[in-house]
Formats: sequence, structure tokens, C-alpha cells
Amino acid sequence: MKLDELASRCGEWLRGSGPESDIVISTRIRLARNLADFPFIRRCTDADRLAIEKAVRDAIERVESWRDRVDYVNVAELPAVDRQFLVERQLISRELADAEGARGVAIEAGETFAVMINEEDHIRLQVMHSGLDLQGAWDQINEIDSRLEEFVNFAFHEQLGYLTACPTNVGTGMRVSVMLHLPALVITRQIDKVFRSLQKISLAVRGLYGEGSQAMGDFYQISNQITLGRSEETLLKQVGDVVPVLIDYERRAREFLIKESQKDLHDRVSRAYGILCTAQTISSEETMHLLSSVRMGINLGLIEDLEIPTVNKLFIHTQPAHLQKLRGIELDTSDRNIERAHYLQRHLLRKSGENGAEKN
Repeated sequence: MKLDELASRCGEWLRGSGPESDIVISTRIRLARNLADFPFIRRCTDADRLAIEKAVRDAIERVESWRDRVDYVNVAELPAVDRQFLVERQLISRELADAEGARGVAIEAGETFAVMINEEDHIRLQVMHSGLDLQGAWDQINEIDSRLEEFVNFAFHEQLGYLTACPTNVGTGMRVSVMLHLPALVITRQIDKVFRSLQKISLAVRGLYGEGSQAMGDFYQISNQITLGRSEETLLKQVGDVVPVLIDYERRAREFLIKESQKDLHDRVSRAYGILCTAQTISSEETMHLLSSVRMGINLGLIEDLEIPTVNKLFIHTQPAHLQKLRGIELDTSDRNIERAHYLQRHLLRKSGENGAEKN
């Protein structure tokens, strides 16, 4: 797979057309699996890692329906900027990017699924769908899991379930995660109260890039914390019952802002759009913050000449590694800030001009 080609397009999960996509960016399900014939990664030798990678890669290549649409990337051979690019794209975890030794990832052409090899566990299966689509994501990852199990022997205990490196993942090995855009709850200062309530029911709240990451652009991932003793259906229901409540809270907060402080809200959105269109240099963090306001403004009808898929694309394409891949050269922080500003101007002003021409 040529990562330069990947950089120029957007994955399926960013298309912004899934259910509840005004608030829910994506649904992701991950499954942790280990091969029965090898120790867990932390106990593996370099030879073990090589053997695991070969065994899993061979299994992937033997799945007939994947042969024309799944490409393999040897992560161990990638330069740092390419590894960071895959992290920004949500195709690999930061743990896999920063690990050592033999490791790789198989990526489906539409980026709906990926198979990571030699992360915390031997295998991490991942499916990502646009919007709120828990059942669709589960159906797909269950099928992927079954296909791989035809060719490799997973570590499984009759009472405990699938055996994993981290005890919290033992059982189903499943992490259900929904990424939400919650700017109105942040503006109305309700977000901390909401998250305290989630923690009481064993749901984790993380930033854009999962565990250990901070919230950027008012994006939050809600996921289950424990799998041991719980079935796949229970975990799906746990997250599935809570997310609609969060969607309702966010929509009520947006309605409150429109009703009680429409001028302030319109000013916030207009200023954000104006800065993005005119800035000569801008950081990644500020870009995410301003795009968050613009995205909310589009959904509330305060901006008419932009579409959500365009903004979703800008969230990813203005990240450091993406900018460098799109430009074709490595850039220091100062040059990235300048390139980011130019990229935003080109795409926002062009899109505005295109839509204006269509109306005329």
C-alpha cells in the first residue's frame, strides 16, 4: 500500500453520512486476540515476534475474499512520519507505532477494518464505521474474527474466554468505542458532570486518539472498560444504551445556545470560520478548536457554504503527519503551521466559491 495515495483521500468512517452523524463521528470495535502457541508480547523474543507476524500475515493472505482489497504495511520498516500518519488516520494505535521489533498492519481499501499485529496483543482487529452503527460494526468484526480463526489457533480458555495480555480484556477481548463531537456540552460547562456519570457505570472517556490522549476539538471517545464476565451483546448494549442519551444532551445544549445566546454563538462560529480562512500560521490544536465551532455551526444552519464531510476531512488532513505526506517533504513545527494555514485557505475558500457558483 502506498501511503501517499492513502493521504489524498478519506476513509469510510469520515464520510459523515452514518446514523446520527451530526454528533457521532464514528463507531469502532476492537477485538484482542493472541496465538495459542506463543507467549504474550511482553515475554516474546525477537524470533517470536517474527514468527507471530509471519503466521498472522500468512493467515490474512489466505482469506480469499480479502485478496484484492486488503494491503499489508510493515510498520517496523516505516519512518516515524509514516507511523504517525497511520496513527492520525486511526488505522494503528500509538502503542503499535512506538513499539519495537516485527509488527505490521493489514488495511482494507475503504479503511473500514484493519488488523494490527504485535501490539499489546498478538492481534488487534479493528472495524470503524461512520456515525452510530454498533450492530453493523459488530457484524463485520465478528465475520473478520471468524475468517482469521480458520487459519490460526487463538488462545482460549473454556471458563475465562479469550486470553489477553491485559486482564481487563480477558473474556470477549472486545472494546466498543463511539467517537462523539460534543461542543455544546463543553460551552455550557456540562461536560464534566456527564463524564463523572459515565465513570460510575464503568464507561471510559478518552480523547481523539484513544487511551492516554487528551480531548481535541471537543471530540470524545466513549468505551467499555471491562470485558471479563460480560458477553459481546452485553457490551454492545452497555454502550448502545448510553450514547443516545449523550446525543440528546448535546442536542438540548445546542438548542439552549440557539435560544438563549444566539448572537454569541453566531459570533463564535463566524470568528472561527474567519480565522481559518485568513490565518497565515496556525497550530494543530487551534485548528481543531476552530473547526469544532465551524462543524457545529454547519449543523445548526449558521454556515451554509460548507459540508460536514469537508470539515471532517480537514480535521485529519491538517494533522502534522498528514500535512507532511500531502506536501511530500518533512516540515518543522513552524513550517507546518504555515502549511496548515495555506491548506485551510485553499480548501475552505475553494469550497465556498464552488457552492456560491452553484447557487448562482
